[in-house]
Amino acid sequence: MKEEKQKIHAMMILEVIGKPKEFLVETLENLTKQIDAEPGVVIKSKNIKEPKKMEEGAGVADAAGQKFKVAPQDFYTSFAEIEIETESFFNLILLIFKYMPANIEISSPEILALTNNGWNDILNELIRRLHAYDEIARVLQVEKAMLETKLKNILNEKPEEKKKTSVKKKK
Repeated sequence: MKEEKQKIHAMMILEVIGKPKEFLVETLENLTKQIDAEPGVVIKSKNIKEPKKMEEGAGVADAAGQKFKVAPQDFYTSFAEIEIETESFFNLILLIFKYMPANIEISSPEILALTNNGWNDILNELIRRLHAYDEIARVLQVEKAMLETKLKNILNEKPEEKKKTSVKKKK
């Protein structure tokens, strides 16, 4: 059975935090250009909001949904509402993985039906990315352990040992 291609209409919200405030608008403009250049994706409309200064003690949620405080160092926040049309649900999923919007709302079609091949493509892409993130996390854990060991060795080394070591190296 051939999978029927349904165009997906959705609204995405992309959020950015940083400084200077002019850079936020430029960043959102560049992101929308990149999204529009993605295969199987068309931007129907976009609305970039004017950056606002973050309030003192404002919080940001991390990936686990835990809030943490952001230092009020003249940071600004802004967002873009982007209406998109994708050729398939798979194209929409790729956008979500690549650009990590703060929110997405599918407006049409009302019912999304996928074949097992469609689900296979989506799930395999998810697995591929999870493996890549896991690899990065493992490398960072090993590097962190190595740095901790080096730091402990440096802090535990006595001043006399440093002099002896440097004298030996000069010979």
